[in-house]
Amino acid sequence: MTIALKFPDPKLRRVGKQFGRLPMRCQSGVALMEFALCFPILLILASSGFELFNYMLTVKRVGELAAMVADNASRMGAQSAINNKPVSEAEINDVFIGADLQATGLNLGQNGKIVLSSLQQNGSGGQMIQWQRCFGGNAYHSAYGPEKTGETGNSFAGMGPVGQEIKAASGTAVMVVEVNYTYKRLMPIISLPLKDITDFSVFNVRDSRDLGDPKNTENVTKSMCT
Repeated sequence: MTIALKFPDPKLRRVGKQFGRLPMRCQSGVALMEFALCFPILLILASSGFELFNYMLTVKRVGELAAMVADNASRMGAQSAINNKPVSEAEINDVFIGADLQATGLNLGQNGKIVLSSLQQNGSGGQMIQWQRCFGGNAYHSAYGPEKTGETGNSFAGMGPVGQEIKAASGTAVMVVEVNYTYKRLMPIISLPLKDITDFSVFNVRDSRDLGDPKNTENVTKSMCT
C-alpha cells in the first residue's frame, strides 16, 4: 500500500514519492497489547464464576449427604422377634463411615462435622435429645443443644427453625442430622463471601425401635460429640 503526497517543489515531490512507497506500520501488536491489559480482569471473572459454580455444587452435595445420613440412621436396629429394634454404636459408626465414603473429596474428617441426634419424647411428653453422636473434625456443635437436652419438662420446643420445630411422636424417634462444612476455595484470587455450609435433614425411624441409649455389645469406640 502506498500513500500519494503532493508537494509543489519538485525535490520535495521526489522525496514525497519515496516516502509514499514506504509500507504502513504494522498494527498487529495492538490487539495483543489490549488482550494483555484485559487478561487479568478476564481471569478474575472466569475464576470467580468457576468458584461460585463449585460452591453451589458443594452446597448440593452437603444437602444430599444430610438426607442420606438421616435416611440410613432411620433404618438402624437389629432385628428381634420379641423386642423393639435396639440400636448399636457399631451401626452408628457404620452410618458415619458410609457418609465419609459418599462425601469423597470433601474431606469431612477435617473440614466437616455430622451431628446425628435422636429426638424423642421425655417422660413429661415434652421433646428431648435422647442421644447424640458426631463425626468430623471441625468445631461445629449442634444448634439445638447436646445430648439429654430437654430431658425433663416441656421447655425444649424440638429441633429445627424457630416456629417450625420438628417434634417426635410418642413411642417413636426422629433421626435429626446436621451437616456443617467449611468450604475450601479452589482459586483464592478474589475474596468472595462464601460462608460455611450447614444443612439439616430429618427422617422418622422406620420400625419399632428401642428408645434407650445405643447398645455397645461389640465394644467399639463411640462417636461421641466433643
